[in-house]
Formats: sequence, C-alpha cells, structure tokens
Amino acid sequence: MTPDELIELRREKWRLNRVPVRTLEDARLFMESVGFSLMFPMSPPLLFPTFIGAWSGSGDGLPTQRQAYRDPRVKDATALMVRMLRDKSAYEANLFDENNAFLLSASIFPYFYALAGDRTPRHAPEPGPRSSYSQLACDAYQIIQRQGPISKLKLLQELGKGISVPAMDRALAELWSKLRITRVDYDETEGASWDVLYRWSPEAVSEGANCSLNSALSALLSKYLDCVIAAELVELEAFFGNLVARSKVREAVNALLAARELSFLAVGHRSLIQINELQPIHRSERS
Repeated sequence: MTPDELIELRREKWRLNRVPVRTLEDARLFMESVGFSLMFPMSPPLLFPTFIGAWSGSGDGLPTQRQAYRDPRVKDATALMVRMLRDKSAYEANLFDENNAFLLSASIFPYFYALAGDRTPRHAPEPGPRSSYSQLACDAYQIIQRQGPISKLKLLQELGKGISVPAMDRALAELWSKLRITRVDYDETEGASWDVLYRWSPEAVSEGANCSLNSALSALLSKYLDCVIAAELVELEAFFGNLVARSKVREAVNALLAARELSFLAVGHRSLIQINELQPIHRSERS
C-alpha cells in the first residue's frame, strides 16, 4: 500500500469524500463505523476522524474548538451530535479537552468505560486526603444524583452563592473524567444538562464495570485500527497512553500479533499495524 492509498482509505472511512453526514441515521452509522471521533481537529493533530469533518464532507478548512464560534457549520453539526447523545447512539468523554467532545459509539463505549470509569459506579464519591474528588465535586454529584438530569445553570443555583462558574466547571470535570456523570443535553440559555452515568445508561455502565482490562484494551485497539486503517505502534501508544501505561499498550499489541489478530503492513517506508480482516487495497483493485 502506498501512503496516498492509506490517506484515501481514511478519507472514505471518515466521510471526507464529499458524502457528508447530515441525518441522525447517517450520524449513527458513521459513529458505529469509526468507533471514535473528536468534534473538532486538535493542534498538534491527532490521528482521529472529526465529527465536524464528517458533517462537512471534507477535511478542508475545518475549525478548531477555538474557531468554532465563527464557523457557520458548527451550530448544525453540534445539534446533530447532541441528538446522538440524547438517544444514546453515541457517548461523550472528557479525554483530551472538555470543550472538544471526544465521542464514542454505543458499541465501543463499555470497553472505554472499563479502562476509564469507576468500578463501583453506584457508590457516591467521597472527599478525603486519598480521594481524587474535591468536596465541591462530591457536593455537585449529590445534587446531580438527586435532581438530574439538571442544567448547568440550575446546578450552579443549587450549589449556592460563593461558587464561581470556573470552580463548578473544575468539579464537573473531575466527575466527568471518571465517567461518574455525562452530558445528556444542551440548551443555549441554560447550558449543558448533566446526569449520573449509571442511571442514564445502566446497561453500558454495568457491561463496562464487569469487563476485564485486557479484554477492553484489546477490543479498543482493534477498533481503533479499523478506524484509522493502519497505524504505527507509537501512534497507538499516543492515544491509549491516555488510558493505560504505554507498556500495557505494547503488551496488548504483541499479544494480538501473536494471536494473528493483527499483522504488519508496509506503507511506503513505514511498517504499520493493521487488523487482519483489513487487507491491503491497491489502486487496481479499487478502480
């Protein structure tokens, strides 16, 4: 396979080939096909599809999150993304940037939860010297658990005077990063609405909490390679290193190679890794 062929395969997979995603059904199919997607491109770039790119049908001139407010495409693309969150055909995680949605398909999300989520989701977080949760995060959780889904504006009112918006945002990020809560809706006047994840999607949380770390990592590695067609080991480590130790990523890749579920693929002068179901496609076979 040549580098240009790899780029073209990714463009087709990521819907950058002038076939935009515009309906809810299209969006569901896109997410199930790729498994993972960022809302906007990041800088430096990550090897990921973007939902704004799929909505646009092109990778040209895509806005970053900081440029989103002045791009007319963003409002409609965001509205479609929120519709997927509402009907649980996609989930959102706070992995890279809380203002740049990291989306996962419904079928992939339980495996992601197994790596990033809390294994005892029904036990309320508690503050303390060994806890990763602040007192404000625990207070916010109690309110969301009692009243959710609840908008950001109403949550701030419930927390009481003296709590700033930045402080509340930090508390929400603490809970969201462990998948304790999730954004389930958005309103321009009241902001995002939040709910505890185990109540919003009990089956996905239960499946993830009972999935072994090795099984989850193997499933996510395979889906990521299906999404990007083929990747170098360092690219796999760059993504999955956000979830587990890089040594664990290498161990999982080596185990999948030994089981012949993955194989090496020559692309130009590089040796990439692919899932075995994905065979190299040459120009003569596509034409």
